[in-house]
Amino acid sequence: MVRRWFYMISVALVSLVLAGAFVSPYVLWALVPIVPLIALGIHDSLQTQHTILKNFPLIGRGRYMLEALRPEIQQYFIESNIDAFPIERELRSIVYQRAKGELETKPFGTQRDVYRIGYEWCAHSIAPVEPLHEQPRVEIGGPDCAAPYSASLLNISAMSYGALSKNAVLALNAGAERGHFAHNTGEGGISPYHLEAGADLIWQIGTGYFGCRAEDGAFDPQAFERQAAQDSVKMIELKLSQGAKPGHGGILPGVKVTREIADIRGVPVAETVISPPAHRAFSTPRGLLEFLARLRQLAGGKPVGFKLCIGRRADFFAVCKAMLETGITPDFIAVDGGEGGTGAAPLEFSNSVGMPARDAWVFVHNALTGVGLRDRISIVAAGKILTGFHMARALALGADLCASARGMMLAMGCIQALRCNSDHCPTGITTQNPALVHGLNVEDKAERVERYHEGTVDGFLELLAAMGLQHPGQLGPHHVYRRVDDTEVRSFEEIYDFLAEGQFLHDGRMPPEWRPAWRTADPDRW
Repeated sequence: MVRRWFYMISVALVSLVLAGAFVSPYVLWALVPIVPLIALGIHDSLQTQHTILKNFPLIGRGRYMLEALRPEIQQYFIESNIDAFPIERELRSIVYQRAKGELETKPFGTQRDVYRIGYEWCAHSIAPVEPLHEQPRVEIGGPDCAAPYSASLLNISAMSYGALSKNAVLALNAGAERGHFAHNTGEGGISPYHLEAGADLIWQIGTGYFGCRAEDGAFDPQAFERQAAQDSVKMIELKLSQGAKPGHGGILPGVKVTREIADIRGVPVAETVISPPAHRAFSTPRGLLEFLARLRQLAGGKPVGFKLCIGRRADFFAVCKAMLETGITPDFIAVDGGEGGTGAAPLEFSNSVGMPARDAWVFVHNALTGVGLRDRISIVAAGKILTGFHMARALALGADLCASARGMMLAMGCIQALRCNSDHCPTGITTQNPALVHGLNVEDKAERVERYHEGTVDGFLELLAAMGLQHPGQLGPHHVYRRVDDTEVRSFEEIYDFLAEGQFLHDGRMPPEWRPAWRTADPDRW
């Protein structure tokens, strides 16, 4: 029906213009916009891929235009300050303000419903103390570590060159160097842009072994040793999984695989890079620990650890049992939550796989405490860490330090356009399009990253002082509260069961709900 009307109107318009040409030849200029539009409509009516376009030539394109603009329309005209996902406007605003050095205070009180179930807050002291003037550091390195690293309380979480543009990597690295915090390379290997400013690096190694990859895709110990020997490399992080897509492996769309990125990673140009879900260098919990010990030796004693999103509890228990049997422990464990972000992930994995961060931090802390190894291993919390309160919450639930990816992206100017997987990022952060990348000013964004880090850690220290605490090590689960019901409030200490040191080593003291997973855990198989 609409197709018929389209053709009738098209014929009528052209006829009208031609008739008008007899009066004035200038009327023919009307064909300049009309003819291309008619041609586009004819194309729509003849194509077979899109039913909407075929049935509604030209008009149907309005639907696709509105769909493309939907994120912007939603963000600018519809969403409130506190109900948008993945990151609400209020939190984005505080990151922007902090990064730009603008006024951070708010008038007229909180916009949040403090009586809503799930609302959380810190318990302040009637006798607050003076905030620390110097940002404290966390020493990472167990008994087998010959070169421990003194880390900031907040660092840049894993984001690789390829997923990020070169200017974004340069800005992050320069900001980290100036602010004296660490920059995680992500699994894409160490690029020249990770080294230019000289920031401390956490070199992440994924299942693709980029940067230490043999021709057949296996781990190359010689290449690893060369890379790990660089002064900038302070820690080695073995990626087992990440929160946004645990069990799936990494994805770098082919449109982002430039010649330079292909050379860094050792992969073909313009082909989508899919890192395998599992590692080839080991296949058991015991093998994982032996591989970590090998990496630590090859790296000259630098701290080594692994990153994961918690899935089956028995799998992590199996690693714990392997630690007890081998005596090998990682220096740190980075724990990501199922709400973690990424440039590209299948919806099923992003929405429906992986333990949420808060539950995961408590679980890992409890598991390590239960086997008597908590004091040897630092826990790094990741998963939507954006503010000082987020840091306080993570440390109250068992973490030692934090890492942020999306917070650092927002500090560089990310507008949450949700185009990270398309190579069309308008801010030049998650694209390899030269024209878009050029718009990202490295010097300006480096300053923003530095300011955001400093302001967020200082915000955490001010919260700490308000709670009457003089050091992050004093922060515990009894300092943070959550509304669990319309009329009931509980501290994290009351909500979560925190285990005693070595409790797993005495079967009679193990909580009943933990026993099935512990008993099935096998250090020689997943």
